[in-house]
Amino acid sequence: MTHHTSSPSSPAHPPSSGLPTGEEVLQTLPWRWGAQGRIFLIGGLGFMFDAWDIALNGILIPLLSAEWGLTASDAAWIGTSNLIGMAVGAVMWGTIADRIGRKKAFAWTLLIFSVFTVAGAMTNDLTWFVLFRFLAGVGLGGCVPVDYALVGEFTPAKHRGRVLTAMDGWWPIGAALAGFVSAWLVGTWNDWRLPLLVMVLPALLIFFVRLFVPESPLYLIRQGRLDEARRVIDGLVARTGAAVREYQLEASERPAGLTLKSMGEQLKLVWAYSWRITTAAWVMFLAVMTVYYIALQWMPHFLIEAGYEQSRAFITSAGMAAVGLIGVLISTALVELTGRRALLAVTAPIATAMLVGLALVMDVPGLVLTLVLAFGLIIQISIPVLYTYVSELYPTHLRGSGFGWASTVSRIGAGIGPLLFVAWLEPTLGLAGAFSVCLVSVVIAVVVMVRLAPDTTREHLT
Repeated sequence: MTHHTSSPSSPAHPPSSGLPTGEEVLQTLPWRWGAQGRIFLIGGLGFMFDAWDIALNGILIPLLSAEWGLTASDAAWIGTSNLIGMAVGAVMWGTIADRIGRKKAFAWTLLIFSVFTVAGAMTNDLTWFVLFRFLAGVGLGGCVPVDYALVGEFTPAKHRGRVLTAMDGWWPIGAALAGFVSAWLVGTWNDWRLPLLVMVLPALLIFFVRLFVPESPLYLIRQGRLDEARRVIDGLVARTGAAVREYQLEASERPAGLTLKSMGEQLKLVWAYSWRITTAAWVMFLAVMTVYYIALQWMPHFLIEAGYEQSRAFITSAGMAAVGLIGVLISTALVELTGRRALLAVTAPIATAMLVGLALVMDVPGLVLTLVLAFGLIIQISIPVLYTYVSELYPTHLRGSGFGWASTVSRIGAGIGPLLFVAWLEPTLGLAGAFSVCLVSVVIAVVVMVRLAPDTTREHLT
């Protein structure tokens, strides 16, 4: 059978033709490193630098507290501003990605968080620094939903769970590199600015995005750009070595341009699609990611406060992130076997319970290291499944927005949560009591998820 092609004037097959759709062809292709794999690698590197930049907050909080004489409440704004910026960026870029395309949105997010992170190194004023961390967060907030939408829409259905879960393997790599590289730079030159200047590197990825990442054909089809979609699908068929077959592309109405009103409309559509799914997605993101960001950004501070040397605190925290790579591998192996919900329901509470245990034994170095590493391992079994699960709960035209709004809620919670944690919960209840409150919140979120949201294991994207 000859390969079906079309010119700009040739009509797509009507839906009644009996041919498979372009979406069906795309989601039944074999997975190849030379095709979908290069998108996974480039998207993953962007995700790695995203993690690197966020993990810098944990390095900067103790460094700038000492450099500028900050109280815990003042220092909390370093991480809080960054995460609130991510909240803004998550919904903004998720919506933009649904309007202008995954590829363009991804390139812009890389540029924005790189520029404003480096800008932070140019100031000695907390107010300006907090502003730059907020603006970097606006870029950072777009990387996760845009990355997952882009990679997920190129990945065949039977591989999607493992590929999207494996995407989170880039996160512990980035977070660990932030700790190890920063410990080396600060230990060698004793300058807090150097870890920030390293973040000029993500801007270089934009060239690779432009050269090697095509636009999502699912997005192009929804935009009515059928000839472009066909070229991308045909290219993937050729690069994967799949059998050539005819398929149909059905035109769809081109969405209106991006406005503040349209962002609000997308939020309404997300809730109108399913209040049950959106509720479950929001509470899980809020509970799990707040716990994770408290640990990621404040673990060095907690360890230093308990009497650990600065360099040891940084390296221990980097180890927490590094061991997460093993957690991602475990998550990748289990995600299709156990199902998304079951794996989340078990690992999220266990990881949080590790922090409660850690708080009770801060004066026992051997146990501290064990529990820090155990938390890093188990939380990175949970988070990749959470990202995969939520990205699969919504259809293509709402995937970026649905994930983006859930991510926004988590960033707001994760921004305000640490501020409340260090300013109120920890002084009032102690570290163990504060983490116990987090544990109760995670358990409640898991119950809501199980009752309201379906499992998505091996389901085709729509």
